[in-house]
Amino acid sequence: MTETNAGKRPGTRPGRHGPMSGRQAEAARNDQRILDAARAVFVNDPGAPITAVAKHAGVGISALYTRYGSKEELLRTLCTDGLVIVTNETETAIERVNQGEDRWVVFTDFMRRLADADTSSMTRAFAGKFAPTPEMFALANRSSQLFDSFFALIRDLLRPGIVAHDVSLIFELVAAIKFSSPERTAELRHRYLAVILDGLRAGNREDLPGPPPAWPELSERWIPPS
Repeated sequence: MTETNAGKRPGTRPGRHGPMSGRQAEAARNDQRILDAARAVFVNDPGAPITAVAKHAGVGISALYTRYGSKEELLRTLCTDGLVIVTNETETAIERVNQGEDRWVVFTDFMRRLADADTSSMTRAFAGKFAPTPEMFALANRSSQLFDSFFALIRDLLRPGIVAHDVSLIFELVAAIKFSSPERTAELRHRYLAVILDGLRAGNREDLPGPPPAWPELSERWIPPS
């Protein structure tokens, strides 16, 4: 499967009219360093102050505020980037199925790649912590529509009763596995994802307990308490 650039921010790529200047490249690296630091800090402690991000990134607070005016803006940017990753991976999976690749291989690759991207850790940590913009809701809807299309292509491979939103929550279950070692975390997430994938296959005919999650249940978590 071809590697994507979904996890990189636009500023880290060459410009439309050629490579970035040295100053632009340095600014892009600083921006990515801030976002990487924000993700690490806020996933670990959603209540952490924005000054903790500057310290983790090794930049001055003024440099951070030059790029991001508030903690909410940082969270929105991180979550938007996460939505872009999911959208791009889903588009790639659909394309692979349409090209005739083995559907189960495509599905398991899709699951592993998004488990590695770990966008669900942000869902677990950030849901309800800021007000999403209309643009974010539009991107989330597009991502959901694309996944529905992909799910329709592989639905018959899965056990009865599984719906698309079940898969969304499976990523959150896997994201709950976290140890001090990133390498060990990745190993164990792959281990338990393999167990879950075996349970998803169509050979298991036992009815699942309880109804599946509904879209309103998943989306309402992003609305901050009044």
